[in-house]
Amino acid sequence: MTNPATAPAPGFDAPGPEDFQLPPIFGEVTKPVLQLVLAAVIVYAFFAWTTRRPSLVPSKAQFLGESFHGIVRNSIARDNIGPEFLRYVPFLTALFAFILVNNLFGIIPFIQFPTFSHPGVPYALAGLVWLLYNFVGIRHHGFVGYLRVSTWPPDVPWWVRFILTPIEFISNILLRPVTLSLRLFGNMFAGHLLLLVFILGGEYMLLHSHSILLGVLSPFAFGLGIVFTFFEAFVQVVQAYIFTILTASYIGAALAEDH
Repeated sequence: MTNPATAPAPGFDAPGPEDFQLPPIFGEVTKPVLQLVLAAVIVYAFFAWTTRRPSLVPSKAQFLGESFHGIVRNSIARDNIGPEFLRYVPFLTALFAFILVNNLFGIIPFIQFPTFSHPGVPYALAGLVWLLYNFVGIRHHGFVGYLRVSTWPPDVPWWVRFILTPIEFISNILLRPVTLSLRLFGNMFAGHLLLLVFILGGEYMLLHSHSILLGVLSPFAFGLGIVFTFFEAFVQVVQAYIFTILTASYIGAALAEDH
């Protein structure tokens, strides 16, 4: 009979999708739900703090808020929406900040979970964007006019339109929110899973493996985990920017006179 004290350590239990299914903290409230609320509070507090005493010569806080707002206004909204871009800047600014904070939760100590790595959250956000840009297009063109702009390409032979129209309808009306959410979810999921592999793998190599070689190599696993943490921070910022710029481009397309 094997002595439990001398039994070999179990193998490394690699992280997987089950690590993203977090149990409720209380009732039906899970960690991602609390993070969504916390992110909304942080975004509100940030802009309330940076605009509490506006002046002609901005303070450091006001300059920080204006710089963030300026990036969205000039680099995202104006370049993708057109003459009516100003009315959508507040929404896009809040959207960018909200996604950014939730993404950065993945590398913040004691939180370390990107909210959008849970698939239901980016799906809901993409659904909100889908409702917005379709509402904008219908209000601007009317229902029939919006369908024409979205699905009826101009300057093509009539017989080609019968082929392109179903494709355009599926692409512009049905698939946009799916691709928008999957891009954000996939990057946050894969990045967090990669960090789990290196950090938990390094812990296993150092503390639980009986192999001297693995123990010696464990600092390299932790080092790669640190490197990929910085890389993941870059990806988190980029994905927040991409989601916002695509939202602006969808609004711009909904307002355009021709597809």
